[in-house]
Amino acid sequence: MTTENKSVKENECPAEGLLKLLSGKWKPQIFLMAVNGPLRFNSLLRDIKGANKQSVAVALRELEDFGILDKNIIKQKPLHIEYRLSEKGKSLIPVFRQLEFFCEK
Repeated sequence: MTTENKSVKENECPAEGLLKLLSGKWKPQIFLMAVNGPLRFNSLLRDIKGANKQSVAVALRELEDFGILDKNIIKQKPLHIEYRLSEKGKSLIPVFRQLEFFCEK
């Protein structure tokens, strides 16, 4: 079995995991908004048409788990949470810019 698993991994595209992660519901929009500055949950709900609490929460959690976003808890009253691009997330900005450039042609 180890040989079979190894050969499957060798045939996978290295970008496949990243493309799957970023293709989820609302993730491209959240990433684009995070490029412009910190995000708050309620502002995302207002700014993304058709978004609901559960789908935005899942997208934020997955982006955070993958290391694209950093979650910052601000301990002021009222307590609130901001999401920012991590260093790993910032490294994807040129990739997205290249995709935008490709789509414009």
